[in-house]
Amino acid sequence: MENATQTSGTPKHLWLVGILALLWNAMGAMDYVMTQTRNADYMAAFTPEQLAFFYGFPAWVDACWAIAVWGGVLGAVLLLLRRGLAAPVLLTSWVMMVLVTLRNYVFANGLEVVGDPVSLLFTAVIFVIAFVLYGYARWMRRRGVLQ
Repeated sequence: MENATQTSGTPKHLWLVGILALLWNAMGAMDYVMTQTRNADYMAAFTPEQLAFFYGFPAWVDACWAIAVWGGVLGAVLLLLRRGLAAPVLLTSWVMMVLVTLRNYVFANGLEVVGDPVSLLFTAVIFVIAFVLYGYARWMRRRGVLQ
């Protein structure tokens, strides 16, 4: 009977959220890898000014971006593994996104280069989803679903 209680303690939505989070963050990881490796086919959609902007990131911005991206992937995996560490990892990922975005849009000319309404809206969506995933992981940890 105790084993049945443990199994029923994992809500089905955790698997759905975890799988969707992993797929979502995998897209971000692919974007990161394609940009870092300067994949010609992938980067062909960008203007020369945008490419110069992306390729001119200082090392600390690339590092924060890497932590944001791979932290999102790791956080999703930790959710699926039902680990409480998912919440702080996802929060760290979100904070790194904030730093990168502030640098790119406030302290650099990112708004001029990439600041079309669609890109800005997509950036906002990424922020919201990342923060909701952190909130979800925190909620699951508080409920005792994540150990």
